[in-house]
Amino acid sequence: MSETTPQSATPQPVRIIACGMIAREVLAVIEGLKLDHLSLTCLPAMYHHHPERIAPALDTAIVEARAQGVDRIFVGYADCGTGGDLDKVCARHGVERIAGPHCFAFYQGMEQFDRLEDRDMRAFYMTDFLARQFDAFLVEPLGLDRHPELRDIYFGNYEKLVFLAQTEDPELTDKARAAAAFLGLGFERRFTGYGDLTDALRNAAK
Repeated sequence: MSETTPQSATPQPVRIIACGMIAREVLAVIEGLKLDHLSLTCLPAMYHHHPERIAPALDTAIVEARAQGVDRIFVGYADCGTGGDLDKVCARHGVERIAGPHCFAFYQGMEQFDRLEDRDMRAFYMTDFLARQFDAFLVEPLGLDRHPELRDIYFGNYEKLVFLAQTEDPELTDKARAAAAFLGLGFERRFTGYGDLTDALRNAAK
């Protein structure tokens, strides 16, 4: 009598609805962990400048995903300045999000972020995305290219730029250092990798 080897069940698809600022990193984690049953939908990165738009847009994206027959959804946002509105949307739809106040926290890991919070009180955080998109995402929208006098109004209370590097990319480090000089800030680089994002997506995939 031959024995039949049980086959593992195919994982149920999971839709990740995330901020466009972390799209590259989400895809890198999915590829690195071979989580092929995870798919990604992004909301505009520019909502970073308009956090009041995040919760309504997320609500719409979840409704659309449900209409497409997607049962499992994970939210690729921390609170991100929504003042708890994002959590209300998550609770209404029965979905979870990445823990933490913002991506600068979960990239460092919440334990590390809490430990350094006081020291970083006057730090301006920059990620790989922000280093890559410094002109398009910060300089131009804030008008610093046209009105350089605004620099001290926006950044006068900061002491340093802390580059939270997701990858070992010397070119991005140079861009971040140049951004610090442009803003008149000191410079510090911390390699974080993907921080808590990796475990968050691994758990979402189960």
